[in-house]
Amino acid sequence: MSIIKQFELTGIVPVVVIDDAKDAVPLAEALIKGGLPAAEITFRTPAAKDAIAAISKSFPDLAVGAGTVLTCEQADAAVEAGAKFIVSPGLNPEVVKHVISRGVPMIPGCANASDIEAALSLGLTEVKFFPAEPLGGLKMIKALAAPYTNVRFMPTGGLNAANIGAYLDDPRIICCGGSFMVPKELIAKGDFDKIAAHTRQAEDIMLRVTFKGLDEKGRSILASSNPERTAFHMRRRGAGFFDSETESPSKGNSFEAETFILTAL
Repeated sequence: MSIIKQFELTGIVPVVVIDDAKDAVPLAEALIKGGLPAAEITFRTPAAKDAIAAISKSFPDLAVGAGTVLTCEQADAAVEAGAKFIVSPGLNPEVVKHVISRGVPMIPGCANASDIEAALSLGLTEVKFFPAEPLGGLKMIKALAAPYTNVRFMPTGGLNAANIGAYLDDPRIICCGGSFMVPKELIAKGDFDKIAAHTRQAEDIMLRVTFKGLDEKGRSILASSNPERTAFHMRRRGAGFFDSETESPSKGNSFEAETFILTAL
């Protein structure tokens, strides 16, 4: 599965600042327990490289990458540590070209149409929108996306439990980057149970469904803005789906279980 597909299914990528690499593995365990098997470890601290290496070794299936990558040297350090993707706050063509040459997914920060044009010229159609809320949030993303129908966005910056749901409902959004479930003070305290709880609350936002009635078999019909993502998280929680014979990617995925059907809104 590609990193972009993992992002799509996970929905929220925790953005993490780690000051001590010893916290990396228990933090990753908390994220997995909470339902978000991904992490963007920012290169804002000297511990970032070792933290990525520890997570990559202990949890090879977790989508771990490096954020706040500003130089080719940082990108190399992150990739050598096991980073599966690189994220930057802005678009530096030199860094983007270098990361692409290494065969690693690169998601540069874009704040305006000129940035998007630069990303397209480098062959990228997935970009970070940063800082999202200060720049106008989802309204601004919709305005920017209008002329660039093949571009999708990873908004980061100012997202929280109150506003992230609206972003996730929009088809132009690959996923959202957020740090509200992994505050530095909880990491420093080693309170990974609380981080897992915050992460679970964030996941709950993606499991919002609308009851549409009952089918002829008496099963509840549940609708979601992104049924594939919702099914991914519900499966991880133990729901036993099987794919419907009438599944149509062009109309949104439909998933069936013994007691309910999950379909698109």
